[in-house]
Amino acid sequence: MRNLFLWDTPIGPFYIAEMNGRFHPVYDDESLGSYERPEQAAEDVAGGHASSISGGIDTAKLGIPEDLSKWQRVE
Repeated sequence: MRNLFLWDTPIGPFYIAEMNGRFHPVYDDESLGSYERPEQAAEDVAGGHASSISGGIDTAKLGIPEDLSKWQRVE
């Protein structure tokens, strides 16, 4: 998996990563879903719609922006 974008939160960094032509929101080395476009991954994790993360944390309450242009590019 290749990290493309980063957003740092109070509980640690979230990434949008690419693998095999699909885009994954990633937290703590765990994929939270698979999407056709990186913008979809950002929107879902920001809105709390991505697969749940350990501890039942609501990602919608972490201040993650839906707009991928606000994320830091890391490639």
